[in-house]
Amino acid sequence: MKEISLSEVKDNLSKYLRLAEKEKIVITRHGKPAGALIGFESEDEWFDYRLEHDPRFLQRVEQARRSLRAGCGIRLEDSLK
Repeated sequence: MKEISLSEVKDNLSKYLRLAEKEKIVITRHGKPAGALIGFESEDEWFDYRLEHDPRFLQRVEQARRSLRAGCGIRLEDSLK
């Protein structure tokens, strides 16, 4: 993970966006973390990121987990037998 000042990122955004495809970039303001720059190497990575951060998807996952804990549904391992 790299920490880069906001002024440096503003002056070289394309450079740091390319770098963010490979590693996390923390943007600092006055030496303190202020944000993060996230890059995607492919559209699949962008799709995965959107899905992992979609509140509707996360809610459905939680509902499914509650259902399984309540004894409803079939575990994936059991469906492969």
